[in-house]
Amino acid sequence: MGPYDAIILGAGGAGLMAAGVAGQRGRRVVVLDHAEAAGKKILISGGGRCNFTNLDVAPDRYLSANPHFAKSALGRYTARDFVALVERHGIAWHEKTLGQLFCDRSAREIVAMLLGECELGGVDIRLGAPLGEIGHADARFTVRHGERTYAAPALVIATGGPSIPKMGATGIAYDIARRFGLKIVEPRPALVPLTLPGDEALFRALSGVATPVVARAGATSFAEAALFTHRGLSGPAILQVSSYWRHGEPVTIDFRPDAQPGWLAAAKRTRSRATLATALELPTRLAGVLAERLGIDVLAAATDRALAEAERRLAAWPFHPDGTEGYAKAEVTVGGIATAALSSKTMEARAVPGLYAIGEAVDVTGWLGGYNFQWAWSSGWAAAQAL
Repeated sequence: MGPYDAIILGAGGAGLMAAGVAGQRGRRVVVLDHAEAAGKKILISGGGRCNFTNLDVAPDRYLSANPHFAKSALGRYTARDFVALVERHGIAWHEKTLGQLFCDRSAREIVAMLLGECELGGVDIRLGAPLGEIGHADARFTVRHGERTYAAPALVIATGGPSIPKMGATGIAYDIARRFGLKIVEPRPALVPLTLPGDEALFRALSGVATPVVARAGATSFAEAALFTHRGLSGPAILQVSSYWRHGEPVTIDFRPDAQPGWLAAAKRTRSRATLATALELPTRLAGVLAERLGIDVLAAATDRALAEAERRLAAWPFHPDGTEGYAKAEVTVGGIATAALSSKTMEARAVPGLYAIGEAVDVTGWLGGYNFQWAWSSGWAAAQAL
């Protein structure tokens, strides 16, 4: 097939979405990827069930140097639009918690759906060869892929970010963007476990213990579960705040977010013989460590002032992470191709007509829970309308 109207680099969620939509609009599209199979990250997502979108998608649930950038694409192709596509393909789904939608059966159904949409659009998908030299002259882009060179007036960067390198992820999107003069917002791992230094090793003894908390980094907080690991902190609440956490800053945890002020003094009056560890009503190992740190054993032996101070500390317990578990464990990347250079309506680079960037490659990062997939679908759809 050829000549082509558009070359899409990357056979992930955003690239396949853009290809299928553009193909069905009559555009001749080729998708190029170094991976042997399409949609590899989709297949491992959501424990193999793919958390494909979220019913509560809103622009304020995305991080970007320009918090308004995502509004246009998200508003024009919504979670409901994607659900309609899923249902059209007969894929059974369910809402888990907090608006998160998952396949009932397997993430493979989402990949099959996207490939089916590409087939309907006559899209040419070429896999399993490295991307080589990329050229641009006379309003045409050329891309070397294995032994062949492809040419088209439009080039879409949909190669994602460097998170989960074992799936073949790289930072190639940034190299391509820089080659065309686009700026990069410093990328860093996001939705990633945090590591704790040796002096907080006491908490490492709690590896495997999870409990509902409110975790806070800076001005942002999330009420979900935290999980202690042998290296530090994980669990949904921690993954969420990791996107907002900066080196040198603490992460604070409220271990009893639903407790009323004065709850420990009240417990002392009604259960005077109770130990603090029992009164905390937390997992046994965690309660023991916290009571030890607070230096309180039996409630009756503590003054009301000491109990009030314990409450204060339990509501904002500071942890001082020394880092994250890096791109290997990060679900996504914060940062990427700067949105200042792109049209929020079409995803096209203003200074380089015909060049587009979509999905995780762009400096737009969603919360945990299907938000990043929705950005892939919405940004891919937006670019496809302009191709």
